Amino acid sequence: MANRKKVIVTGFEPFGGHAVNSSWVAVQELERLGLGEAVDLHVCEVPVEYQAVKDLLPSLWKEHQPQLVVHVGVSGLATTVTLEQCGHNKGYKRLDNCSFCPASQCCMNSGPDCIHSVLDMETVCKTVNDSDLGVTLSVSKDAGRYLCDYTYYTSLYLGHGHSAFIHVPPLGKPYSSQELGRALQAAVQEMLKMLELDPEHNKHCNHEHQQQQHDHV
Repeated sequence: MANRKKVIVTGFEPFGGHAVNSSWVAVQELERLGLGEAVDLHVCEVPVEYQAVKDLLPSLWKEHQPQLVVHVGVSGLATTVTLEQCGHNKGYKRLDNCSFCPASQCCMNSGPDCIHSVLDMETVCKTVNDSDLGVTLSVSKDAGRYLCDYTYYTSLYLGHGHSAFIHVPPLGKPYSSQELGRALQAAVQEMLKMLELDPEHNKHCNHEHQQQQHDHV
């Protein structure tokens, strides 16, 4: 099929207290489910390392030229599947799996403080919640100033806003890997519908953000 859409979905490797990272488990479940015949889905496990993210993301965007890149991470605080609306440039002080953090404590030296996804996460959230999936979605504007936020901002920057980030709770708190996989499938399919309905919607807004501290990846 010549006009198949390309979508990349990533999860993270284990880190800290997360011996199993539910984000990668959920992404593997999504790979098993697929996104339908019209979508060419690539999945990838991302190291919890700033430098690895900086090296990997440009090659993902350039090599595959995807319509959408969705990153998935675990949040020890989350009890819902959480759609992140924006990524932040500054405030990266927490050490990664290599005991490293950027000297500048930011993603892109010349980048705006905050980049919003072109996708309206509130609409995605409402549609999926109304679909009786059995998994609750919510929306956040603070991805936590660690590898999740760093990865999201970098991807939004490279993809001109055509990226999404989804935080999932740890496995069994309360959802199984199958439930998380179904939630990712429903959310990503909704995002693709949204991009299809409004292909010209490729401008992102940069807004100041209120800083909040969360224990996200």
